[in-house]
Amino acid sequence: MTCPQNLDKKAIHVKKTWAKRCNILIFISSVTNTSFPTIGVNVPEGREHLTGKTMQAFRYVYQHYKDKADWFMKADDDTYVILENLRYFLNDYKTNDPIYFGHHFKTFVKQGYYSGGAGYVLSKEALTRLVTKGNDPRICRKDGGSEDLELGKCMENLGVKTVNSTDALGRSRFHCFDPETHLFGRYGDWYYQYDASGAKKGTESISDYAISFHYVPPQKMYALEFYIYHLRPYGIESGHQHLNKHNGH
Repeated sequence: MTCPQNLDKKAIHVKKTWAKRCNILIFISSVTNTSFPTIGVNVPEGREHLTGKTMQAFRYVYQHYKDKADWFMKADDDTYVILENLRYFLNDYKTNDPIYFGHHFKTFVKQGYYSGGAGYVLSKEALTRLVTKGNDPRICRKDGGSEDLELGKCMENLGVKTVNSTDALGRSRFHCFDPETHLFGRYGDWYYQYDASGAKKGTESISDYAISFHYVPPQKMYALEFYIYHLRPYGIESGHQHLNKHNGH
């Protein structure tokens, strides 16, 4: 999700970093831009229209890409995603089940809902229900309200289930802030009420196979690319340090 004024400021840096690992990548905006390119959905810009923009985006994706992918992720132009970890995580799930994943908030919706900024992932069945059965405004709000909350209500009404995405040690995979915020716990008061996992902080609370972070400005996108994909400690295979003691490294 982006907007015309953010193409050169934010979206281009998403395109140059993590998004190049997507199977299919589409930038949704309010105006079609054939050179970037972006797809314009006929919805005005502004926070108050994010719900409409997201609903129209999923409709477009369903119409054009339903049979070209198994999972469908919505992310913002300041979201950073580690695609390998997302694929690894999704490997255990079936895309014909009505499920979706993200950073779990426990308020306002019975089964909770997912933070928009951390990105959320819909199965093919979830996407299909959203587009084919979500047209009734009593089931899914067309526009207005908070986009992530409205999508959460819509999913619950459609029988699409939230699923726990923490790892075997209970550590988080999807994150609605940048890595430092989750490491040091610099959370606003609201977060303690919203976060379904208890607003934990520190290295031990974040999965080694983390999937997403939010509020990541362009420079930090390149920094994360460097740390994740380039920087290596010599002689240590990530996650297997204990093995190295026994084979003489």
